[in-house]
Amino acid sequence: MYSEKVMDHFMNPRNMGEIENADGVGTVGNAKCGDIMRIFLKVEDGVIQDVKFKTFGCGAAVATSSMATELVLGKTIQEALQVTNQAVMEALDGLPPVKVHCSLLAEQAIHAALWDYAQKHGIEIEGREPPVDDIEELEELAEV
Repeated sequence: MYSEKVMDHFMNPRNMGEIENADGVGTVGNAKCGDIMRIFLKVEDGVIQDVKFKTFGCGAAVATSSMATELVLGKTIQEALQVTNQAVMEALDGLPPVKVHCSLLAEQAIHAALWDYAQKHGIEIEGREPPVDDIEELEELAEV
């Protein structure tokens, strides 16, 4: 059902925790399943120097949080904005169809933290909409 990478990131999550005085914090949830993900960023000179997460949810939610943080660590803001739910799933060698929403949660939490960083530092993010609080709307759009 789950790939070895999903199980590894669930059993041994990377970057779990909280960053005090984070430069950007993003929190996203999914009312349908109850998962909540919070991402914390420390950014210096436009590069993500540290990233942590706290996730309340299933094993796939923890694994996608862990992988998403790995994908953005050391990246510029613009590079991190390119991280999609598809990239998270590919990096984990896939997810069962009923758990794809967890990768969407990870993508949106990263984007919410970057949005928060940009707002706090007066940086404009070209072509970006404010992040969603609940990915349920995005899931519904994806199903149409």
